[in-house]
Amino acid sequence: MYVIVVGAGKVGWNLARELIDKGNELTVIENDRARFATVEEELEHAAQYGDGSELWVLERAGIERADLVIAVTGDDEDNILICQVAREKYGVERVIARCNNPRNLQHFELLGVKPAVSATDLILRLIEHEVPRVGLLHLLDLPQERLEIIELEVRKGSPACGKEVRDLGIPEGSLVISILRDGTGFVPLADSVVEEGDEVLLVLDTGLEEKITAVFEPTGVPSGAT
Repeated sequence: MYVIVVGAGKVGWNLARELIDKGNELTVIENDRARFATVEEELEHAAQYGDGSELWVLERAGIERADLVIAVTGDDEDNILICQVAREKYGVERVIARCNNPRNLQHFELLGVKPAVSATDLILRLIEHEVPRVGLLHLLDLPQERLEIIELEVRKGSPACGKEVRDLGIPEGSLVISILRDGTGFVPLADSVVEEGDEVLLVLDTGLEEKITAVFEPTGVPSGAT
């Protein structure tokens, strides 16, 4: 692939290294003169100085032939603009944007800039995964494909306790892909039995969360109650 990375901070610089090591052709753009000088020492001709939100800078970097544009500057507005320009003006099919402030994720979505990656949001999801909790946890959302991966804890009194996977009664459009038990995970078979305390991972069509939760909620406990 030919990849353009806009922003040569720690994220952009490390991305550039990894992508080059994997055999991709790459240009990284940085508008801070001191930072650019540091990056240029290592990446040499793969680094260019300039403001990646300006058209002539993107054109100098060869955006017309780019297979992927990654905007990872420290400014969310710039990242949105860069990705919009890449996709709408230059026809770049694949763009990835960094979202510095998770409160701005809705703006990325509304403006059609997908996927937008928020380190804060990813870390919060990891924390939720590691810290004991009750209820449904979203692990991965794929809005363009209208799919998501969720995790549910099987609590005492759940209708799922003691049932084989094939008898869970989960709705069409959902699939159990893994069960975590005693610190290890496995891909279940149709006759695998779900036990209390299991953490069940499912892939499902968007909009099925309520139906899925009903299968795993303890009898007599309202959906979402703790």
